[in-house]
Amino acid sequence: MTSDFAQNPGRDGRPTWGVIGRAAAFLLLFLAACSDSGTTAPDRSTADLAVAGHPGIATRVRSLATQRGITPMPAPPHVRPALARLGRALAFDPLLSGNRDISCMTCHLPELATDDGRSLAIGQGATGLGPERIHPEGTFIPRNAPPLFNLARLDHMFLDGRVEVDRAGKLHTPAGSQLTRAMTRALKFGAVSAQPMFPVVNRFEMRGQPGENELADVPDGDFRAVWEALMVRLGKIPEYRRMFEAAYPGQRFEDMTFAHASNAIAGFLVEAFSFDDAPWDRFLEGDHDVLTAEQLRGALDFMEAPCSTCHNGPVFSDDQFHDVALAQFGPGEGNGPTGRDDFGRMNVTGDPDDLYGFRTSPLRNVELTGPYGHAGQFAHLDDFIDHYSRNADKLRAYSDADVPEPLLRGTLVDNRDAVIAARSPFIRAADFDATFVREVTAFMRALTDDRARDLRRVIPAAVPSGLPVRR
Repeated sequence: MTSDFAQNPGRDGRPTWGVIGRAAAFLLLFLAACSDSGTTAPDRSTADLAVAGHPGIATRVRSLATQRGITPMPAPPHVRPALARLGRALAFDPLLSGNRDISCMTCHLPELATDDGRSLAIGQGATGLGPERIHPEGTFIPRNAPPLFNLARLDHMFLDGRVEVDRAGKLHTPAGSQLTRAMTRALKFGAVSAQPMFPVVNRFEMRGQPGENELADVPDGDFRAVWEALMVRLGKIPEYRRMFEAAYPGQRFEDMTFAHASNAIAGFLVEAFSFDDAPWDRFLEGDHDVLTAEQLRGALDFMEAPCSTCHNGPVFSDDQFHDVALAQFGPGEGNGPTGRDDFGRMNVTGDPDDLYGFRTSPLRNVELTGPYGHAGQFAHLDDFIDHYSRNADKLRAYSDADVPEPLLRGTLVDNRDAVIAARSPFIRAADFDATFVREVTAFMRALTDDRARDLRRVIPAAVPSGLPVRR
């Protein structure tokens, strides 16, 4: 998120609207308390009563939300049950990895809100799950595993947007022309339908190293050969053949490509992880009592500060790329003098203006999905929000002791000056206090749909390959 109070600061550094609005609310509370009606007040805190006595705050929040396109979640695309069943099996089946030791969902655990609880993900060749996952060589994936909520609402997949649907509706991926027009016709849910095609070709995420398996022996860059080899694996299992043909009526398995598998996985993700019933949604629909006073104040903070410049729309993301002054650690993306830097979006576009830009994180269910940042730089949500205030100073002060993952301490990259110089303009003057952080953190908890707190119900008991489902 982003914040900047340079436009309208109060004497104590807080925006003047916060002082005026709260003064009016507490005046109304005082007047109500002086009444001799003798009625018993509801069991609410003083702060709750203050906001309840000042409905103008709620009206203002709703008005600002509308202006910023922060509307209730639209219904997700319809997913045929047979397609979702196929996608669920594929998503949890280690068969899609070169060494048959990791599934798509290993780094997106349902019990951890489709995250893995690590700063950086750990891919193939490791054992254990989530915070207990260990690679014998200490190998990490360069970036944090992003959560899987409401992906049908995004046109950019991965933190650098290397899979994207442009404004003209054209799909762009690292595979270029290897992802043929015939294959793209199988992709029905937008960018998310193409996303599962790429972890399977990444050696460190799922494919493995040369000499380990037939997928890993395919030369780098030959995407189609890896996809074809995966379809050969799947085609050897009669149950998968039946499931594919049920998911795509009128088509023979022999005529399908891995795009059909990827689209099915996307269908499962859309069906299982689209959420639209957070307290915030009910507030937008007219429930005046669903948000606490602190959450309502936090919503006003969020809307009136430039947080919503980037965190807007139904999922609270502009789906664009910004440098928000984050430290860099871990193996990196091969950038910079040491190869351990990560230039973010610039690696995709080649545009220097995109240096250190990463996709704006959607905020729905965000309280459940730490660590936060493209490399998991912050273990706690309130610390991540606080980072935006005087962010250049915070970045310069960030040290090994701040890295949440002990195994990654000692890998900080000295790129601070370059990151600070490339910062997105609207965060440069951000300066706010602890009250703002507390209230905005409370507001973000109102973006959690309680159904997302425990998603183990989506884990299948078994998959068609017969390989173990990690749980």
